[in-house]
Amino acid sequence: MEDGDMELYDLRVVVDRIEGRSVCGMEVGDCFVLENSAHLRLPDGKHFCVYALASVLPFLAAKQRDLAEGDWLAQDSLFACPDPEERLVMRVERTGRRRMNSADLT
Repeated sequence: MEDGDMELYDLRVVVDRIEGRSVCGMEVGDCFVLENSAHLRLPDGKHFCVYALASVLPFLAAKQRDLAEGDWLAQDSLFACPDPEERLVMRVERTGRRRMNSADLT
């Protein structure tokens, strides 16, 4: 790992399932990646629904960090889009861990 004073996980957010109808045009397997603390990347030619993104976004900073044993967020990785017609469920996966300098991020 590189030099640095903190470690963060890179994340992938994947559409795990759609239990209703796909209102926003997303499909199972659609995803985005969050790297280097705040770099959000989409696969070329793909989109991610802004409302689904908004529902998972508040949890990503916590999922990037080590969490206390027994913390519910350490155990849960599924998040739901708020659209009741769609019932889209996303899975947050940790894909790697990187050492970073906090001074570079503030």
